[in-house]
Amino acid sequence: EEDSVDRGPEWRAFDSREKDEKSRVGAPTTNMMHDKGLSTNIDWRDRDAYGNALGAKQRKKMQRLRKWNERFRTRDSKERNLKQALGEIDRMASALGLPENVRETASVIYRRALDENLLPGRSIEGVSTASVYAAARQAGVPRSLDEITDVSRVEKSEIARTYRYVVRELGLEVKPADPESYVPRFVSDLGLSEESERRARQLLTNAKEQGVHSGKSPVGLAAAAVYAAALLTNEKTTQAAVSEVADISEVTIRNRYHELLEAEQDIPVA
Repeated sequence: EEDSVDRGPEWRAFDSREKDEKSRVGAPTTNMMHDKGLSTNIDWRDRDAYGNALGAKQRKKMQRLRKWNERFRTRDSKERNLKQALGEIDRMASALGLPENVRETASVIYRRALDENLLPGRSIEGVSTASVYAAARQAGVPRSLDEITDVSRVEKSEIARTYRYVVRELGLEVKPADPESYVPRFVSDLGLSEESERRARQLLTNAKEQGVHSGKSPVGLAAAAVYAAALLTNEKTTQAAVSEVADISEVTIRNRYHELLEAEQDIPVA
């Protein structure tokens, strides 16, 4: 009995927090890495456990090990495909300022597309972009097709076509983009107040009730509502500034603005 092996942890914890802190588990798995973060990385800094620089012979050895380690991690075409795609997803999501949960969702969508053999005849970049576009809309932080195109390596028409295909084949539930979901970002980028955001939402709610939103671009409506709200709250902004933030033309903003004017009589005439 005295010689029996204790298979429990070598430490003691007195509450759940302390247990979590002392538990020697690895980093959580993530769909944002092609191997889900389960493989080993060899540090590129060429230093030993004490932080001392390695000698020339050791550096050469580590370089050789890193090369073979990377080859092993991406040993088949599917792994290489996934690594390239997830790199693209991370690059585009970063450029668009999308949160980590959107990147994770986009990675899952791409993995599903790859597993269900949707890639033949379509580019890795196209499906990656479509995955980001769909994930952002699912998370309620949509980006316009023009914004997506700006950071993608493929044409707008290919993105739209691939997006429709992926959504249909995977049965993704993607609600139509709500103009209100663009408002917080536009307000923030323009440096406007919470009062402007609240007023813009009111304008859009009224527009929906009047049927003004039907068939209109949600981005254009949101941009026009933010511009109108800034005027109503006496905050300084211009159509040019809103156009740049929303990535749409000033003509579109003016057209949507006047349509909002018809639904909301107290908006000042531009």
